[in-house]
Amino acid sequence: MNLTEEASCIHSNIPCLDSSQTANDVLRYMSAAVVVSLTVCGNLLVIISICHFKQLHTPTNFLLLSLAMTDFLVGVIVMPLYFILWIDPQSCFGILYCTIFNVAALDLTCISIYNVALIAVDRYIAVSNPLHYSMKITMKVTLRIIAILWLYSLIYNMVLLYFNGNIIDMKANITCGECILISSNVWAIVDFIIVFLLPCSMIIIIYLNIFAIAKKHANKIRSVRKCPKIKNVSMASERKAAKSLGVLVAVFLVCLVPYYLSAFLDVYVKKRSVHLAVSGTLTLIYLNSSINPIIYALFYPWFKRSVKLIITLKICGTESSVLHVLANDT
Repeated sequence: MNLTEEASCIHSNIPCLDSSQTANDVLRYMSAAVVVSLTVCGNLLVIISICHFKQLHTPTNFLLLSLAMTDFLVGVIVMPLYFILWIDPQSCFGILYCTIFNVAALDLTCISIYNVALIAVDRYIAVSNPLHYSMKITMKVTLRIIAILWLYSLIYNMVLLYFNGNIIDMKANITCGECILISSNVWAIVDFIIVFLLPCSMIIIIYLNIFAIAKKHANKIRSVRKCPKIKNVSMASERKAAKSLGVLVAVFLVCLVPYYLSAFLDVYVKKRSVHLAVSGTLTLIYLNSSINPIIYALFYPWFKRSVKLIITLKICGTESSVLHVLANDT
């Protein structure tokens, strides 16, 4: 904006907008829209794929379905308000929307973390004791566990918000630019242990055991020189499974760990730099919901095949639910 335009705005008492600032805001809104669209559409494709194709109705895929559902809800409920506040810090929202935002953000994050932990347990049982897995881990059992997880997470986070006064006195906790979430030091420690430390430690320990078992199996197969074909197929399959699982978990931990460590420090170290670190790393958690469908597309062939059938509208045909989306190499 030049001096003449600025003087004209001041003289006429009209709010002046910097063209460069406006262009930056437009770019930010477009970027946010792309991220939200990718999150919603990508996870919706995962949900439709697993729900529609009967060949994908397995305990492990139901756990992936639960994870995709949480990521989808993050894109629908949490991301829009978060990005609006990120782009325009002076935006104001009502009590109801801020309450929904806080409950959804805490609840969905908790569900995602424990969902990944359940996937780790599921894979460990399948690798270490395949016979027990096929007999005990059925789809009904998995659905019950998922339902318990969602109910437990909702109750826990409602209790957390209630005892910290976030539900009792929401008016005092809301200002333009942010929906303030109050947490005492004691509850911060409790939440850090229950939602982060315990499940993440379990995830890391279990996957280390999975990789150790896979390596042990590979060494045994390598020693059987009489069956080279079996050796090659088995080792390739194990490496592929380990790679897919490793990437999903590694990306999840990279997005999660920085936020919880900085948030825990923010309770005790009252510095602006730590607070800024919390705001920055929080974005990583939400971006993880956008990254997961990309991981499925890159490392899960069944997802690419099912998306192709969905986009070409072949799922609208009769008996489309029994179409094969799994191949022998998966």
